[in-house]
Amino acid sequence: MDRTSQRQLREDRVHGDSMFPAAAYWIELPAGAPVLDTHWHEEAEFFLLLEGEILFQVDTEYFPLKAGEAVFIESGDIHAAYALKETPCRFSALVFHPDLLASAQYDAIQQSVILPLQEKRQSFPRHLTFAVPWQGELIGHLERMLVAYADGKPGYEAYIKGSLLIMLSLIAIDQRAVNRSASDSADTTKINRLKKVIEYIQNNYQEPIRTRDLSELIPMSEGQFCRFFKAMTRKTPVDYINSYRIRQAADLLQQSERKISDIALEVGFDNVSYFIKVFRKLMKCSPSEFRKEERRGV
Repeated sequence: MDRTSQRQLREDRVHGDSMFPAAAYWIELPAGAPVLDTHWHEEAEFFLLLEGEILFQVDTEYFPLKAGEAVFIESGDIHAAYALKETPCRFSALVFHPDLLASAQYDAIQQSVILPLQEKRQSFPRHLTFAVPWQGELIGHLERMLVAYADGKPGYEAYIKGSLLIMLSLIAIDQRAVNRSASDSADTTKINRLKKVIEYIQNNYQEPIRTRDLSELIPMSEGQFCRFFKAMTRKTPVDYINSYRIRQAADLLQQSERKISDIALEVGFDNVSYFIKVFRKLMKCSPSEFRKEERRGV
């Protein structure tokens, strides 16, 4: 996987295709690098931590995650991850659209497990750990699906779909499933406000964005908005905007030979020196070093 993808599972990434709406990713990050910026997507996701220790956020919930543990993220959930220690971090993710599991016609499987998952009435626990034996069994299925995807042997799609159905059968018994169909109205309001702001940043990152512009979307006072945004993302609005712009710049650096100054301007930085400073802080190397490493296939 290229280093740009290693920095972030991007919100606008297409995960798989219409024939098989699922994809897997393997990410390696050096010590001190940001793990996962706040984002969301229509697909559901299993996140498996392979190395390191992080704080994981799903909507307004936070919990520590250790190597070997996993997270299930519902379709549309805001999620992010933050390093808890100055150590390297490795993780993998299986991202899939719930429609992948849909039956060709309405049948017992659709009624008993697929529809309840799509409606969030019967879903996986958020945090999966080997400390709970049946959750460890779910993690084992996840690990084997990731191996199957990486191998890409004929029939791997059937193996992944079949494994997901087996996992749903495991949570259908003994009241293991979680009902998330009714969420706290206050939390829902916060999440929807944050989504509106993030979507605006994604659509307008190439232009100047003032904190006042973002606060007026909610609407809130500028000071109240800054406190709200940092509480939800653990970043200031400026830091989040810079991080998003740098990810776009990394894509352009990898894909073209354009001047660094031109790329800086295109992603919304009007000062090249400041762009290089922010890029180095987030990517642990300069833009030119990043491009050279990509050319060497690092």
